[in-house]
Amino acid sequence: MLDIAPRVRVDVDSLIAAQHDLGVCDAIWRIAPAGKADAMSAPHLPKVAGIDPAVTASPHTVAPTPVPTTTTTTPRTAHAPAQGPAASSVIQDRLAGMVSDLTTLHELTERLARACDLTSSLQEFLRAGASLVGARRGLIVLEPSDGLGPTTTIGLGLGHADLGHIETVPRSATSHGRILDGLPDAHGGSEVLPEPGTNPGPGAGGHTTPVDPRHREVAARLGYAASYSLPLTAEAIGRLGAAVWLYDEQAEPSDRQRDLAGLYVRHAAEHLARMLEVERARSSLAIVAEELLPSRLPRIPGVQLAARHHTGPHGGGDWYDALPLPEGALGLAVGSVTGSGPSAIAAMGRLRASLRAYAVMEGEDPVAVLSDLELLLRLTEPARSATALFAYCEPAGGQAGGRPGDRGRKLILAGAGHTPPLLIGERRTEYVETTLSAPLGMLSCWEAPSVEIEPAPGETVLLYTDGLLRRTGDPMDRAYARLHAAAAGIPRSAREDPAAICDHILRTVLPDGEGGGGISPADTSEDIVLLAARFE
Repeated sequence: MLDIAPRVRVDVDSLIAAQHDLGVCDAIWRIAPAGKADAMSAPHLPKVAGIDPAVTASPHTVAPTPVPTTTTTTPRTAHAPAQGPAASSVIQDRLAGMVSDLTTLHELTERLARACDLTSSLQEFLRAGASLVGARRGLIVLEPSDGLGPTTTIGLGLGHADLGHIETVPRSATSHGRILDGLPDAHGGSEVLPEPGTNPGPGAGGHTTPVDPRHREVAARLGYAASYSLPLTAEAIGRLGAAVWLYDEQAEPSDRQRDLAGLYVRHAAEHLARMLEVERARSSLAIVAEELLPSRLPRIPGVQLAARHHTGPHGGGDWYDALPLPEGALGLAVGSVTGSGPSAIAAMGRLRASLRAYAVMEGEDPVAVLSDLELLLRLTEPARSATALFAYCEPAGGQAGGRPGDRGRKLILAGAGHTPPLLIGERRTEYVETTLSAPLGMLSCWEAPSVEIEPAPGETVLLYTDGLLRRTGDPMDRAYARLHAAAAGIPRSAREDPAAICDHILRTVLPDGEGGGGISPADTSEDIVLLAARFE
C-alpha cells in the first residue's frame, strides 16, 4: 500500500488529460508537494507512473539525523502526524476512478477501431456513446459539410418509423438540428423537455424558449423526455454531422459522463472521417465498374435476360455482357480478371470491349473468340490472367428470321478456367459439362473444344462467377452443391422470371442477411456476377 504524507497534495488536471488522444495515450497525472519537507536528507522515492520522484519519503523511512556528542541539544527528528485513513481512501478512490475511466475509453476506442466500414463504425459509435452518457436510445445523422456525401441516419433502439417521426421535427427546434444547420451558437448539450404548462428559465437545464409543438408531440409518441447531443467534427473534413442520445426521463449526464463522452467523440470523429473517405473511394470504384458494364440488356425475341452485379469493397474485375449479334443471334459472356482495385477494373473494361469486337466478327465460334482474347491479353498485359466464358446463341429456328418456338435454340459454349453454367428447368437442374481448361494468359497457347447444349422452352441458363461460390465460405465442392440445391428449389412462380431466379439464388446461396435484392459493398470482398437467360 502506498503511504503518502498528508501534506502531499494530489492535483489531477483533467484539462491536460483532455489534450491527449486517449485511444493511444495515457492521461497526465501531476502530483506536486504542497510544502517543504522537514527532513531534507530523506532519500528520493523511485519514479513510478503518476508519482513525482521529488516527493519526500514518509516519516518512517527517514533516517534520524546524527547528534553531535559535544552538544546537549536534543536531536531533531521528523514528527509528522499519522496519515488518516479517510484522506488515503479519497486519494485511492480518485486514482482508481481515473484508471477505470481510461480503461473504459481504451476499450471503446479499440472496439471502434475494429469496425471495418462506415455503417458498422456508426453503429459502434452510437452504442459506445449511449453507455458513456447513460442512455439506451439515440441516433446519429451523417451529413458532411463539404456536400460530397454520403448522408445517412442510423438509430439505436429506434426503428425506421421512429427516425421518420424525428425527421419531421423542425431542425431549429432541436439541438442536433441546429448543429446540422451549422449555426454558430450550436454546440449541443442537454435538452430537458419541460412538463406541459411549465416554462423553465435560463439555467434550469431545459429550453429557454417555448418547445415546438411538433417536437413535444414526437417526444410523447416515442417516449423520451430529455436528450444529449454532440457535434461530430473532424480536422480534415470539418463538420461530419451530429449525434443525440435520448433519455426516457428528465435527466442529463453528469460532469464526469460529459467529459468522457467528449473525449470519446473527439477520437471517434477522426475515425469516422477516415471511414467516410474509404466509403467515398469504394463508391467511386463501384460507379466506374457499373459504367464499364452494360447499361441495359438487349431485347432478343424468345429470350428473357436478367443480371445481378456486385462490386466488392476493394473493386474487383468480374464482368458480364450480353450483346446482339448479326442475323438475330445472341452472345452471352461472363469473366473475371485477377487482382482488385482501379487497375483490375480498368483491365476488366479493356477485356470486355475486346471480347465484344471479337464476338461481332466471329461469334459463331466461341473457341476462336477466346483464343483471340487470350492472345491479346498475353501480348498487352503479360502479368495478368483472367477467366472467361462465352456462349453463342443461334437465332430462333436455327436460321435468320426463324420464329420463337420453332425448335429449341442451340447454345455453343467455350470456357477458359471459368465455372460451368447451370441449366435450370422443370424437369432438370444440372451443370453443363464444359471442358476443363486453363485461364487466359496462363499458357503459351490456349485452346479448348466447345460444348453444345439445346435448352428446352421454359428453361434458364445461369452464368455466374466464382465469387458467388467463394462467398459461401464452404469448400468448392460444397459450394457447388449449395448452388445446385438453391437452383433446384426455385419456386414454380419464380421460374418464369430470370430476375426472380437471380434474387432467389442470392438469397439462398449467400449467408443469412447478405443475399437480399441489394448487397451492401461491405458484405463481401468478392465480386458477384449472375447472368440468367430464359428461353421461351
